[in-house]
Parts: sequence; C-alpha cells; structure tokens
Amino acid sequence: MNIEPNNDGPESTDPLPPPRGLSELAVLRRLFREARDFVPHVCIVLLLSVLSAPLSLLAPLPVKLAIDCVLNDHPLPWFVAAVTPPAVAGSPESLLVLAAALLVGIALVQYLRGLAEGVLATYTSESLVLRFRAKLLRHVQRLSLRYHDAEGTAQSLYRIQYDALAPEGVIVQGLIPIFTAVLTLLAMIYVTARIDGSLTLIALAACPILLLLTMFFRKRLRARWNAAKELESSVMGVVQEVLSALRVVKAFGRESWEVERFNRRASAGLRAKLRAVASECCFSMLIGVTVAAGTATVLYVGVKHVQAGSLTLGDLVLVMLYLAMLYQPLETIGVKFAHLQSSLASADRAYSLFETLPDVDERAAAIPLDTTRGAIEFVQVGFAYNDDQPILSELSFQVPPGTRVGITGTTGAGKTTLVNLLPRFHDPTCGQILLDGIDLREYRLADLRRQFSIVLQDTLLFSTSIAENIAYGRPQANPEELVAAAQAAHAHEFIMRLPQGYETQVGERGMRLSGGERQRVALARAFLRDAPILILDEPTSSVDVKTEALVMDALEQLMKGRTTFLISHRPNTLDTCDLLLRVEQGRLVPTDEATQVTIGR
Repeated sequence: MNIEPNNDGPESTDPLPPPRGLSELAVLRRLFREARDFVPHVCIVLLLSVLSAPLSLLAPLPVKLAIDCVLNDHPLPWFVAAVTPPAVAGSPESLLVLAAALLVGIALVQYLRGLAEGVLATYTSESLVLRFRAKLLRHVQRLSLRYHDAEGTAQSLYRIQYDALAPEGVIVQGLIPIFTAVLTLLAMIYVTARIDGSLTLIALAACPILLLLTMFFRKRLRARWNAAKELESSVMGVVQEVLSALRVVKAFGRESWEVERFNRRASAGLRAKLRAVASECCFSMLIGVTVAAGTATVLYVGVKHVQAGSLTLGDLVLVMLYLAMLYQPLETIGVKFAHLQSSLASADRAYSLFETLPDVDERAAAIPLDTTRGAIEFVQVGFAYNDDQPILSELSFQVPPGTRVGITGTTGAGKTTLVNLLPRFHDPTCGQILLDGIDLREYRLADLRRQFSIVLQDTLLFSTSIAENIAYGRPQANPEELVAAAQAAHAHEFIMRLPQGYETQVGERGMRLSGGERQRVALARAFLRDAPILILDEPTSSVDVKTEALVMDALEQLMKGRTTFLISHRPNTLDTCDLLLRVEQGRLVPTDEATQVTIGR
C-alpha cells in the first residue's frame, strides 16, 4: 500500500495569510524608532538625494542655450546673464563652448552626488539591517522552547534573514526616494508654470488618476506580498527539514519525494510571487499609460502654441524635457509606493515576531544569585503544553545539596520534561520548584542558568574548534583550565591525536567526530563550567561499551560534590544514585530500588 499525503500544506490551496494587526502608520512609526540612531546618516542621504532636483533642473539648460542663444540669437536667461562675462555673452562661439562646458560640469556634479549618496546609503542600509537582524535574533533566543517546538525554526530564520531587510526597503529605498521625488515634482511644476502655465495644468491633470491608481493597488499589493512571503518561508522549512534529517532521507530512499515536496511548495510560492509582481507590473503599466497620455496631450497643445507664436521652439523643447522630468518623479512615487508594500509586509511579519512574548521571562524585581547550595524541592508541580494534555502531575520530592538523583521510566513518561523545568526551559503550570528555599521564578534568569551544567543524549557541538566548544560555557577560561577539563573527561588523548589538536574544526553539529568523542567533549564542557547542579540526560545511551566505561569514569568525577539529576534506562548507570525517581505517565510511582536519600558520599 502506497501512502502519500494528499496535500503538503499551503501549496494545495495557496491561501492568503491572516491579516496582520499593525496598520501601515504603526509599522512606519516603529521603523522610524529603529532608525533613531541613524538620523544624521539618513538626513545626509536625504540632502544628497534632494540635490538631484536642482541638478535635474539645470540639466536641460545647455540645450536651451544652444538652440535659443547660439542658433536663434535670443537673449540669455537672466540668471545665466547675471554670471556670464559680457565677452562670452556677445560671442556665439563662446556661448557654444559655455553650453558644452555646462553640460559636462552638470553631469560630473550629478555623478559625484550619486557616488556620495550611494556609499552613504549603502552604509546606512546595511547598518540598519544588521542591527534589526541582531534584535530579531536576540528576541528569538528569548522565546521559550515551547514556541520553537510548535513553530519550527524556518519561520524565525526567514524573518531574520529576509524580513529584516524592511528598514532598508522602507526608509532608505522607499521614503527617501519618494520624498525626493515630491520635492523634484514641486520644483518642476514651478519651472514649467513659469514657462507656460496652461501646459503645466494639462500635465498635472494626470495626478488625480495616479492617486486613484495608488489607493486602489495599495492593499492588494500588501496582501499579495504577505502571501508570497509566507509561502517562501514554508519552502525554506522544507529545505531545513531535509538537510537536518538527511541520513533518514537517504536511509529510506526518499530523495525524489522530498524534491517533489520542495517543488510543490516552491511552485506555490512562485505563483504567489507572480501574482504580486503581476499586480506591480499592472500598476506600473497604468502609470506609464497615464503619463504617456499626458505627454502626448502637452506635445499637441505645445506645438499649437509654437505655431501661434506664443511659445518659442526652444521653450517647447525645454518644456518637453522638463515634462519628462516632471512625470519621472510621479512615476517614481507610484513605483516606489508599490515596492514599499513588500517592505511593509516584511516589517509587519518581523514585528509580529516581536509581539510573541516568551512563556518564560524574568520578573521585574528578580533577585540575583551568585552560587547555590543545590537544595531543590518540587511542590505539587504540574506541567502541560495544552490544558487537556498534562505531561507532569503532582510531583513532590526534596533533593538535599550534593544528592545524586536517578530518574527512570518508560519513553515519553516525562523524564526530560522534569529536568527541563530546573533551568526554566519551561515553567510549571502549577506548583513550585524551590532552589535553596526560593521559587526558581524569583531569580534572575541568567544567574539561575549559570548554576547548571547539562549533558544531553544527543550531543550538540558547534561548527567551531574543539577548544571553543569546550569553553562554550566559560569563554574566559585559560588554556590550562581547558586542558584540565578535557583530561578529566578522558578527551585529551584523542584530541591530541587529531591533526590540529584543540584547534581542530568539528564540522556542523560536530559530525567530524565520533559519537563517543562528541560525548567526551560535552563532558569536558561540563567540567569546565563547574556548576553546582548537573543534569545528565542519557549520557551513555549512544556509545559503545568501551567508551561507556570512559564516560562513566568521567561522570563519577564530574558528579562529586554536585547535586545531580541523571536520566537513564540502564540500571547499572543508576547504581551510584542516592535517590531513585520512577516517572510513569507524568507521575512519580513507587520503585523497588533505593528511594531514601543518603548524604555524605
């Protein structure tokens, strides 16, 4: 029987995402707050951008001088005559040289202005994005494990990598060009009105049409970009799942099916993006047609004015050049406003992540904790991810300082959840956990977690050197302390046999090392951490008998003098424990093993 899912999520129906809670004005206000520290940079970029307007006004001037003053012997414009020497003004040849020099000079100044604006705008954009990404990453790390277990990491990763571009897209690439275009538009209106007011009014007749088009497309573009980004992030989720479980994919021969799943998701994302781009292109096309109609009307009326003698040919050429520059900012405003919707959608998604509050947070009046004695008490503790699915119920027991607590039970009974409550990866939904007689929630979170060393069943190393992995929990440790920790964990010998010793790169998730080697590096990390409370979650389940002996010897040294919680299914691993807790279906049940605490080991 071939069982395949009938659909694979959003690619089947291409749903639009639920509407976000923030209005455009609210998103803009929050983005402006993000840019407070970059106000001087933004102002200089804005000033350089605004300078393009007067330079644009000057650009057609050499053409007018050549046509009217050199070819047709018209007088110089007053503002040019005021700064032109009489000898130059009276010579057509000199005037032609002046017009050519102005053409080159204006172009050079324009390019220098563009260079300065481009460099500073890039610095400002990248700085804004970097800070916003760091802020998103900081918040994502604060969110509880419950959130990450439910949502996965692809959504958060997409927001950090792509939605974090919103400040650049809105402020630097959106609002600054729009503001500059508005100033340029006003300048062009003034200049063309001085030349021929009726032609200016005809040209401006397109403005109400452009405004109506913008208002019509605004919400549609925002919704479609939201849908496209949701689907793009789901595509990233497929890639992440495949790469993180590649051994499983290969083992079951599912490579082709995963490619098909990726293609289904990617195709849905492509369709959503095409709809958004099609709307943008349709909007741009309507703007272009409106502008072309206005230009054609002005050309027709302008030629009639030249034929009637009320306008010179040079003035008509100048008006047509200015008209192109008048419509250009109008087009810029429309197009940038359309592109702005994509950035606003990204900003809305990013801020929706900020509005997700961590389940585990620090109280305003949290008390500091330097070093704990390690006395722990559970008082009627219960925990549930959902109200109707309790994971732990009515757990009550006391652990004096220095006690070794063995935890056993069937798979899924709640053993790992129990120890996860200690460093406040989750908070109990009822009851209290006391450390040295004080509720865990009263302590500063960072201070509390410094009291724990944790060694997990699935040992995770970072893709750095062995030395950096060992020193992860105590980066200020000196090399001698680092080596001593490795020796205590029986890791020093195999480390020194590696080509670069402690500087050997372990690869992603430490996969260049064997399981036993990774486990001993993790134990060395716990030794160096030297925390008073130790949590060991199945520390020997994935190693062979020979390595288990080394690990157990290291564990024996590591547990001395520390309050220890040791989860294991192997009875021999729990032989040295003072207190044995058996957890079944989230509750403590009687056990035939030692249940009384023996102090003074």
